[in-house]
Amino acid sequence: MADKCCGDSKSINDLASRQAKVLWIVFAINLVMFFLEFIYGWIANSTALIGDSLDMLGDVLAYGSSLIVVNKGLSSKVIASKFKAYTMVVLGLLVLSRAIYRFIFPTIPEVELMTIVGFTALIANLVCLFLLTRHKDDDINFKSVWVCSRNDIIANVSVLCAALLVYKFHTPLPDLLVGFGITFLFIKSASGILREAKNLAI
Repeated sequence: MADKCCGDSKSINDLASRQAKVLWIVFAINLVMFFLEFIYGWIANSTALIGDSLDMLGDVLAYGSSLIVVNKGLSSKVIASKFKAYTMVVLGLLVLSRAIYRFIFPTIPEVELMTIVGFTALIANLVCLFLLTRHKDDDINFKSVWVCSRNDIIANVSVLCAALLVYKFHTPLPDLLVGFGITFLFIKSASGILREAKNLAI
């Protein structure tokens, strides 16, 4: 019986160790991409890129909180998931306010810069999603960070589509619409994570 308990404990610790390694890698990738997208999004006058950079920052906070609770029990992981969800809502509202500002004071974004940075972010997030997918069914902690990473892919593709439409029609409207879309995606995903965390907490 004791051997079985020791084996189970070793297995849990091994899983937590593998999860932590993956989290550190995606944490570093998202931290670098946050600064890259925010700086160049500001230079390019792109609401979509700035919104995507805040998405990266949200992921940095999400992965950081997940690292803290990777060896903790279910209740701690539920709390971490709620923290991530509320963070997504706040960041979504920040993107919304930026999009509204640019709607009132429109500026044509720099399409070439949008495309280069957006494509770089897409590659980075595909790597993160690949690393996280094998652990997405481990627990609610990893399920929530996997959702964050999946949303990143959607946001990246949206940024690239916005860049193409801005180039074709020479209007900032596609860039602004992506900003609004990222807000909706943040809030929708956050509500799903909160709902799942609430069910597990009962």
